[in-house]
Amino acid sequence: MDALERIKQQVDDNPVIIYMKGTPQMPMCGFSSRASQALGACGVEFAYVNVLADPEIFENLPRFANWPTFPQLYINGELVGGCDITLELYQKGELQKMAQEAASGAEAQ
Repeated sequence: MDALERIKQQVDDNPVIIYMKGTPQMPMCGFSSRASQALGACGVEFAYVNVLADPEIFENLPRFANWPTFPQLYINGELVGGCDITLELYQKGELQKMAQEAASGAEAQ
């Protein structure tokens, strides 16, 4: 399976997934740290991929959704955006709603 197929499968299999530098417990960049903290504050389980630990994902993810930077947040298979968009949605209370709806939809399946 090539890298783009793996990314597609990860995005399809996880209702909420963030591609980030490092992990939520040990982020390796400030943008990834802030985005994963906002996502964690939503109170839903989410998947993550440490792009620094997987060079193929790191190299190919920007092509997957035509988004050049990290982190990248996907909810229900759709790119939400990077750090700035994630934080803006969180501050408006929209990220919590999006993440909770995605997580509850996954539980219902």
